[in-house]
Amino acid sequence: MSHDTVLQQSFTPREREILAHLPDGATYQAIARRLGLSPHTVDTYIRRLRGKTGTTNRTQLAVLATRLGLSPYGTHHAPAAGPVRGTGL
Repeated sequence: MSHDTVLQQSFTPREREILAHLPDGATYQAIARRLGLSPHTVDTYIRRLRGKTGTTNRTQLAVLATRLGLSPYGTHHAPAAGPVRGTGL
C-alpha cells in the first residue's frame, strides 16, 4: 500500500471534503459557505490536516489534494494529463 493511500485513509470524510476544495484556491470563508460550516470550523479542520500530513501551509495541502486526486466535484477526480489548454504549456 502506498504512503499516499495510507495517508488518505487516515483522513475523516469531512477532512477529505475540506481538503478537496483547496486546489481550487477556495478561501476558508468560501469553503465554509459551500459546506454549511463556520470559517472557524474550516480553520480547525485545516490545522488538523496540517498536523496529520506534516505540511506547513495551505499550498502544500492543495498540492497533496491534487496528488491524491481529491475534488469537490466527487470523491476522486483524476488529475488532468498533459498540458492545460490555453496556457501554452
